[in-house]
Amino acid sequence: MHGRAIIRLFGILLLIYGGSFLPSLGLSLLYDDEQWRIFTSSLLLTLAIGLLLWLPNLRARTELSVRDSFLVVTLFWSVLGVFGALPFMFGLHLSFTDAVFESISGFTTTGATVITGLDQLPPSILYHRQQIQWLGGMGVIVLAVAILPLMGVGGMQLYRAETSGVAKYEKPTPRIAETARALWLLYFGLTAACALAYWAAGMSLFDAVGHAFTTVATGGFSPHDASMGYFDSWVIELIAIVFMLAGGVNFAVHFLAWRQLDPRAYVTDSEVRTYWVIFAVASVLVAVSLAWTGVYATGLESLRFAAFQVASIMTSTGFATATFAHWPLYLPLILVIVSFIGGCVGSTAGGIKVVRVMLLAKLGLRELFQLVHPRAQTPVKIGKRPVGDQVLFSVWGFYVLYVLVAVLLTGAMMGAGLDLESAFGAVVATLNLLGPGLGEVAANFTSVNEVVKWLAVFSMLAGRLEIFTLLILFFPAYWRH
Repeated sequence: MHGRAIIRLFGILLLIYGGSFLPSLGLSLLYDDEQWRIFTSSLLLTLAIGLLLWLPNLRARTELSVRDSFLVVTLFWSVLGVFGALPFMFGLHLSFTDAVFESISGFTTTGATVITGLDQLPPSILYHRQQIQWLGGMGVIVLAVAILPLMGVGGMQLYRAETSGVAKYEKPTPRIAETARALWLLYFGLTAACALAYWAAGMSLFDAVGHAFTTVATGGFSPHDASMGYFDSWVIELIAIVFMLAGGVNFAVHFLAWRQLDPRAYVTDSEVRTYWVIFAVASVLVAVSLAWTGVYATGLESLRFAAFQVASIMTSTGFATATFAHWPLYLPLILVIVSFIGGCVGSTAGGIKVVRVMLLAKLGLRELFQLVHPRAQTPVKIGKRPVGDQVLFSVWGFYVLYVLVAVLLTGAMMGAGLDLESAFGAVVATLNLLGPGLGEVAANFTSVNEVVKWLAVFSMLAGRLEIFTLLILFFPAYWRH
């Protein structure tokens, strides 16, 4: 381990993150909500600790190894959660556990919350909640990779750790810093377009910008307790569906479509095409079931609520216009399954990811085919490209670990006092980065105990880092020289 180089890197990253308190500080002064001292204190404390870490290790410029980067990525998300929690502790007087839960939920774009009475909170605090989701959506590590090379810090290892698992696409540009900048440009462009659309549809400028942050980031924080239901507008819901689904698409596909000015990339790519099919089938199935059971007055109203909830849950955004846990029959189960599938790789969404589910399905079909034709050579393909056995083993291993973590966390949360429905709902909400769950956590995590909240924090980190990056730190072999 290159201890001094890692400490220096943390110092630089905290110095960079400290600047993110400035917009909230400015809003506090603009709205005169008396929180400017809170953000000033948070800014100064973050910068001070960043300097304390950076200055003594100024000359420690050793290139990080791949092994180092797993630790850096995991620790930085954790440390960032602590510093992002400062305004919640100082301003809202939340406990350390609640403040860190809220902050980690923001940075991992989970959207689970322990805060109620959002409509009465200071605007600057509300903005801070939504900004941390926007930063976490693309990944603070990717942002750092775009900037740190300018300071003499290599970023390739961090990028590889952040995107561990199946990588279906090559980087959009040859150099890692250029890749990060290209992704952030796309991300910023989508956010700006979403904000303008919300504003034109009737939201205030504050609501439009804040909701754009959490829509494109597929995070789901809202400044209103009623979430998107606060507006009761089918136009706003339609805009949200479009940009939630855009956030769930692989950003490499966005890059190709925008660079070539050719939208066919959104239908020729096999993963994205499957993503659209899953959304359409689930929306129709839920809408028909809602209409059949008479939950809503008309079929059109059923389709409106069904499409919004499916888009929100499939992309792990967690916006709500209805509480799906209270829907009848098998509908909550369908939406839970959709949340486990999630969005595309290389997107801001959570879940197992569509391409992995596709590979698992194709692998299962191949095994069935070979039972009938044992001598047949049947490669598994994505589109027209065969997938190597090493990737298939990786996908299978990821799936097994994902399910195992979900089962163990459900058991742990039951041991901490939740009933089965609430424990499973809490795991679904946090591991899939969804936000709303089932049972006691259908709306928020306010009523659960501290043990459950810390288990949920671990689950959110595991979901955001896609299991491997976090779990590798628990292997004794990782720590041996």
